Amino acid sequence: MAQVALKKWIEQLVAQAPALVDWPKYPVWVDYDAEADVLYLSFERPQDATDSRMLDNGVLLRYRGRKLVGITIFDASKPR
Repeated sequence: MAQVALKKWIEQLVAQAPALVDWPKYPVWVDYDAEADVLYLSFERPQDATDSRMLDNGVLLRYRGRKLVGITIFDASKPR
């Protein structure tokens, strides 16, 4: 059973590869809170954000000054 889930996960990851290669060319940390269904993408550790902007689609952009340091995606498992 675990092998089937792993195979499905790998297939989904491979399907997303074209989008992933367009990501920034510096480290990105990914954290997911399954209980809250929130996905965190951090472009710096620690983020130390000083400002944020909520988009209409449930995405929170986190800034330090004018630099984007993180993205928070609420209801991450739901299709947009």
